Amino acid sequence: MTNHPDLKWALVLVAAVLTSCSASDEAPRPVGKLVSTDESTKLPLPLHRDSVVWAVNVGGNAYHGTDGINYEAEHSVIGGVAGHVEKALGTQDPELYKSYRLGDITIQHRLPNGVYDLTFKFTEPEDIPIGARVFDVIAEGQVVIPNLDVRHMRDNNHLSALASAVTNVSVDDGQLDVSFVAHTGEPLLSALVVRRKPQLDPRWELHWSDEFDGNGAPDPEKWGIDVWPPRKVNSEDQAYTARSKNVRVENGLLILEAHREDFDGAKYTSGRIHSRGKGDFLYGRADVRARLPAGRGTWSAAWMLPSDPYRYATTCKPNEDWQGSRTCDAWPNSGEIDILEHVGFNMHKIWGTVHNRAYFFINQEQRKASVEGRDVNTAFHVYSVEWNPESIQLFFDGSLYFTYTNEGKDWRAWPYDHPYHVILNLAIGGDWGAQEAQSTTASSPCKWKLTMSECLRSRNDQKSDSIDRHC
Repeated sequence: MTNHPDLKWALVLVAAVLTSCSASDEAPRPVGKLVSTDESTKLPLPLHRDSVVWAVNVGGNAYHGTDGINYEAEHSVIGGVAGHVEKALGTQDPELYKSYRLGDITIQHRLPNGVYDLTFKFTEPEDIPIGARVFDVIAEGQVVIPNLDVRHMRDNNHLSALASAVTNVSVDDGQLDVSFVAHTGEPLLSALVVRRKPQLDPRWELHWSDEFDGNGAPDPEKWGIDVWPPRKVNSEDQAYTARSKNVRVENGLLILEAHREDFDGAKYTSGRIHSRGKGDFLYGRADVRARLPAGRGTWSAAWMLPSDPYRYATTCKPNEDWQGSRTCDAWPNSGEIDILEHVGFNMHKIWGTVHNRAYFFINQEQRKASVEGRDVNTAFHVYSVEWNPESIQLFFDGSLYFTYTNEGKDWRAWPYDHPYHVILNLAIGGDWGAQEAQSTTASSPCKWKLTMSECLRSRNDQKSDSIDRHC
């Protein structure tokens, strides 16, 4: 992305964890500008929908998706046996996932030569054990999704929809070729979307960033530091501290560094910072440029929580500490947006998720998607969210891989109508990070680097110190 001298750019934020990985001292390049939009603009959905060049409902009829995508009926012979399920969970488009093909599936579709992003959509129709259906997805002769177990990827739930994206697939012979290779069981597929990489709308403007200049603690005007004991939330094993050992700015980088040590009843320490009360925003775009840690047991995230967590709470006592509470329902009632989540036991998967009362993991209706990131621990990538009154969309290096639309119901499905703030943290273990985890025995920390900025006001908004006027 071209650097414009009239724009302010975010620099680098770094985190580290005590696991084996290679560290690089390379200076990351600047990340692109951020901009917000006001409520009347409503541009992201049409802009990104126009990037779709082909979409097919495998084994089914033509379908218009909630994200605006028009899926054509399958009219070519792609092999396999047509199947159908009566119910699909974890998606705003259950009808799309009810049909599928199973077995020897081959897709050939004429496309102009170029580079494309592919989103594969699956649902496991059978109540089978994890490991009973494992296959590779092949595009243009390359394995783009290895060892895919749909049930495993959807939290061990069958019938739950899985959208799994791959980026930068090159077509140079005028035809997209996709096939599947089974390890156990038979491959399956419910739908396929082919996109050109969408362009960043030129109307975005930057309204908030941190360049992480100087050395020492993060800028207290922009960041707060959480100091927490272990297992406060998500059964995480680390204690969060404000020590420079765990949280510091150094050489233009923010470093969140995890260590294996006995501290405050924990076996690990790490860092977690937030912009609540300092960088709250309602609608806009946020970019995070990151290189992630390697190693089982790590759980890194860039995510957003409501700045008023009690907005839609119904069971909380006044000023109750809601994070980690078993009685206060501020979460998930008031919402959560996960720009990036990564667990070390599944190195090549990046996850984006929204949480709310209507759709979360307890009822198997969690709205989430993944994108393949083959080198996320060795190279920098940009993780982004675009949020407006109509939708929440998540991107990996500019490639759209997740859309959640406002269904026009009530706060249970759309609590995303009030200011949020950004959280950056590196957890060890926990309900997700500890799955399939092995002991971390590295003798020195490895580095997790990222860049982050967010918007606070639309270009047409008047200057104001009031959060309610932001964006």
